[in-house]
Amino acid sequence: MISTWSIEETAFEPESLPHKETIFTIGNGYLSTRGAFEEVYPGDRRATFVHGVFDDVPTVFTELVNAPDWLPFHIFLNGERFGLERGKINKFERSLDLSTGLLRRRIDWTSPGGMTAVIEFERFASLADQHCLFIRCKVTPDFSGMVEFRAAINGSSDNEGFAHWKPAGQGRRGDLAYLCSRTRQTNVEYVSAMRLEAIEGSCLTSEFWDADNAPTLILRMAARPGETLAAGKYVAVATSRDDAQPLELALTHLAGASWQPALEANASAWADVWRDCDVEIDGDDEAQLAVRFCLYQLQIAAPRHDDRVNIGAKTLSGFGYRGHSFWDTEIFMLPVFIYTAPQIARNLLNYRYQRLAGARAKAKMNGYEGAQFPWESADTGEEVTPTWVPHFADRTKIVRIWTGDIEIHISADIAYAVIQYWRASGDDAWFIAKGAELVLDTARFWASRAEWNVELNRFEYNNVIGPDEYHDRIDNNAYTNRMAQWNLETGLEVLAWLADHAPQRYHELVADLDLSPEKLTHWREVIAGIYLNIGADGLIEQFEGFYQRKYIDLAALEPRSISAQQLFDIDGCAETQVLKQPDVLMLQYLLKEQYTPQQVRTNYEFYSPRTDHTYGSSLGPSIQTIMACEVNLADDAYVHFMRAARADLRDERGNAGDGIHGASAGGVWQAVVFGFAGLRLSDHGWKIRPRLPMGWKRLKFHFFDHGQRQVVEVWG
Repeated sequence: MISTWSIEETAFEPESLPHKETIFTIGNGYLSTRGAFEEVYPGDRRATFVHGVFDDVPTVFTELVNAPDWLPFHIFLNGERFGLERGKINKFERSLDLSTGLLRRRIDWTSPGGMTAVIEFERFASLADQHCLFIRCKVTPDFSGMVEFRAAINGSSDNEGFAHWKPAGQGRRGDLAYLCSRTRQTNVEYVSAMRLEAIEGSCLTSEFWDADNAPTLILRMAARPGETLAAGKYVAVATSRDDAQPLELALTHLAGASWQPALEANASAWADVWRDCDVEIDGDDEAQLAVRFCLYQLQIAAPRHDDRVNIGAKTLSGFGYRGHSFWDTEIFMLPVFIYTAPQIARNLLNYRYQRLAGARAKAKMNGYEGAQFPWESADTGEEVTPTWVPHFADRTKIVRIWTGDIEIHISADIAYAVIQYWRASGDDAWFIAKGAELVLDTARFWASRAEWNVELNRFEYNNVIGPDEYHDRIDNNAYTNRMAQWNLETGLEVLAWLADHAPQRYHELVADLDLSPEKLTHWREVIAGIYLNIGADGLIEQFEGFYQRKYIDLAALEPRSISAQQLFDIDGCAETQVLKQPDVLMLQYLLKEQYTPQQVRTNYEFYSPRTDHTYGSSLGPSIQTIMACEVNLADDAYVHFMRAARADLRDERGNAGDGIHGASAGGVWQAVVFGFAGLRLSDHGWKIRPRLPMGWKRLKFHFFDHGQRQVVEVWG
């Protein structure tokens, strides 16, 4: 039986270090720190990422910066430095308590010189005070002599070889040491302050080393066999994004900090979070642990106190995608917060609203009206998708990346997220002030982007990429066309609602966005004339010409350990019907009320065998789970669900070392709530249609409906 609240490791496996660093990430919504070791290990990918701290970098425009390292905590046993790359590991245990975010590690270690000690590390990022970080180290020696605790802040962190920081000062105030750093291009000031405290044992001496770019505090304690010594390293961080005087802010948060009160406050804050978001599953411990793990990873990346930031595709847990955010947030992660923490959902949507200027600038640059949101977004809201990247199989070649140019569906995805938040929360004030403008300005983009085909007498969206990125530069992608149509339809509905409920705002937006009667007539023409290839049987063509592509029997290619795109190469895969993810099923999930059960089954049966489920997109399996539930294929649903649930915990795709798959984590929650529980909300209330997997005895979760906390409990 496995613990359903704890991620555990019972042996040290250096070859899996990047993966384990990712899954043992701690954080608090302000920052996250990968699960690297305090004492450092050769080749580790240690990193701390702080929301909003970006800096320029060649070819990919900007990236989230690896902050100065607050972890270094070196232990010396009678002068011998502890390290897992030396001496003998007699026993190794590590665990992450998902209920409190407390990371523990216990090592029974014998030094090269023959001294043995049990060394324990505990650390957490406080959810009660987002600026504060804590480490406690205990040493139980089997020898007499001295144990030295050496704590430092390392200002030489880099982003896998690219250095973003320049020193901006360091020093000491009383028993506190501090380091100030500044990003090279964006001039964000970053301050780390620390204190080192003796918790258990007799302190012999203490020192401060003013080492260049690495201020260090030292405690030396008398060692006696069997007697535990303990020291606490307390760190506070702040940036110039938080305050004009980040050093004073950090020192203020650090003053008076100590282990036990901070631990208790953190546990209390986490209890409040889990009260609203926990999902209980009886009868399937692996699924239970996976769901809680996914929720934990989303919670530690969720900006609670800052609406100027988004959640990157790899959360704050790794270097993958350089901290850039995609549609992953709005379609996969945001629903978790809409229904369990609406204030966080509002923060994330405010990020998009505050970046309307960047979206409008992109539309104008491309010759369109309205707001065209970037495929990859970072600090300013400008497009930051790289244009060229190295080929995955041959680093001497480069590949043109078209997503930043033509994967345009994200504008409708953002409008969709706005409507979902509004309908679930009933937050009319926010919608009137901000949300309506997002919906209307994206609709303006779609109206101006539509192309009239004179010969065929229809509107089209050509040269695009849908969610299925195995096929680029295609015409009339079903997902893109229908979501554009939905955005325009919804824009007209929003205008009518504003005219009735907020006439002043209605007139402001009509004037500001130039929503003249002629423009709105054009919207209606696009809605009526947009091309959607739907057969008499309800089968929707994924994009124009898809049926003429080569069919591949994916089942005949098993077993395999690479994606179809790797197998056939990029161009070869594009000539097939193999999908990275099925756009049509995603469309039918989002607009579920507009398709009959038979239409869903027809498209599920057609597109499912054509989808690269295991090695395609990590976004696909959770939605596939929901759609399998819709067509009552319980066994299929569970298989797809476990693909999503195991994506990071088991490193199913072999790339978890780059960071958590945030969209997959959000999709796991959606698969449980909207798939297995079958939750549906409407203007008339909510209902469920449970389809629990075999073996699930009970499912329980909470969600908010118009500010009221609801409880759902389903018995198998």
